[in-house]
Amino acid sequence: MAIVIEEKSRRDFLRLGARSLLGAATIAALPAPVRARRSERGPFKSVDEALAQAVSSGTVAGVVALAADSRGVIFEGATGKRDLAGAAVMTVRGGSRQAAARALRPVAPPGVEQRKLELDQPMSQVLPELGSPKVLEGFDASGKPRLRPAKRAITLRHLLTHTSGLTYSNWSDRIARYEKATGIPDIAESRNGAFAAPLEFDPGERWQYGIGMDVVGKIVEAVSGQSLEIYFREHIFEPLGMANTGFLISSAQKRRTATTYARQADGSLKALPFEMPQRPEFFSGGGGLFGTPRDYVTFLRMLLGHGTFDGAQILRAQTVAAMRTNQIGDLDVNPLKSSAPAWSNDVNLFPGMQQKWGLSFDINTRPGPNGRSAGSYGWAGLLNCYYWIDPVRKVTGAMFTQLLPFYDARVVELYGAFERGLYSGLASA
Repeated sequence: MAIVIEEKSRRDFLRLGARSLLGAATIAALPAPVRARRSERGPFKSVDEALAQAVSSGTVAGVVALAADSRGVIFEGATGKRDLAGAAVMTVRGGSRQAAARALRPVAPPGVEQRKLELDQPMSQVLPELGSPKVLEGFDASGKPRLRPAKRAITLRHLLTHTSGLTYSNWSDRIARYEKATGIPDIAESRNGAFAAPLEFDPGERWQYGIGMDVVGKIVEAVSGQSLEIYFREHIFEPLGMANTGFLISSAQKRRTATTYARQADGSLKALPFEMPQRPEFFSGGGGLFGTPRDYVTFLRMLLGHGTFDGAQILRAQTVAAMRTNQIGDLDVNPLKSSAPAWSNDVNLFPGMQQKWGLSFDINTRPGPNGRSAGSYGWAGLLNCYYWIDPVRKVTGAMFTQLLPFYDARVVELYGAFERGLYSGLASA
């Protein structure tokens, strides 16, 4: 997520493919100023301390964390700097890239809500280009890809649950090799040629995180007759008052966007000139938004409120219930093995726990190690942005940084401290 200072959090930050980002200049000094937006003596003191410690130790340049319950926002914390080379501090109003959080994307396609589409309907009926999917079986001796017809059609359920066979090259050696062998662009380049990628397995055979949500974006456009930018704005952002969120960023918003950093081998942070394409060939259903943490938590509060926020109904309660219910049957969410270490580490949100997938969230089947209830749902964004919604305790939390590679061990530890501190504070309040 790209943080725009209301910290514009760019959601679900896709794994971006611009390799040139690796050549950014090194920032040596860590920020001295620390600012938290909560009383140091309140019930969430441990969260304030953890955020401040993360900045002073060089874990992050800056971090924003927010939490809300059914009554409203219960915690806001913003600590550190948007850019280590400047004076501007992080705030909950600042901008961030929500690239990897892929958190706004879980909104159901309009056809499902309006009963124009069925979850198990072949999507070639909407997008003819999905009519003859091919599965990548491997490569011959010369390095040429070997393809075969898929055994079954791709349905909307497959796409929403990451069981379609369409995967991300960040976590697929074979798709990364296919892109190199054929010259097709990566999905993060926002070029339509990326949709020519083959399936890695037959639809419905297993779970692997991938570009299914990007295809769902195309389906939304086909069914609604609007671009995804306009559809999101009219049907999600404006009704929810998310004035600082969108695919396209203004000059004023760009000035408030937090700098992206990369963790170096020695643990230091190096600035990256990162930005999502502002003249994309398509708007992505899987990532690429700019937004602020406050905007994003408004979205999460809508989901916590069963599809309604402040009188605006975005989704039916039945739809939200389906979104947080296991939709992959006997399949399980698998750990992600990185094939692009500069962009992501290996990923497993709940080691040792069976995980399921809804429409389109990770579901922990047992109580989480840091406080959330069994049946909570959430996910993350590539720039080490994380969120969860706990329907049992009726609380939601989100934490935003702008740091690569994804699933940074130190940031994951900080996220756990935030969650533990939040539930501890709720228990003592």
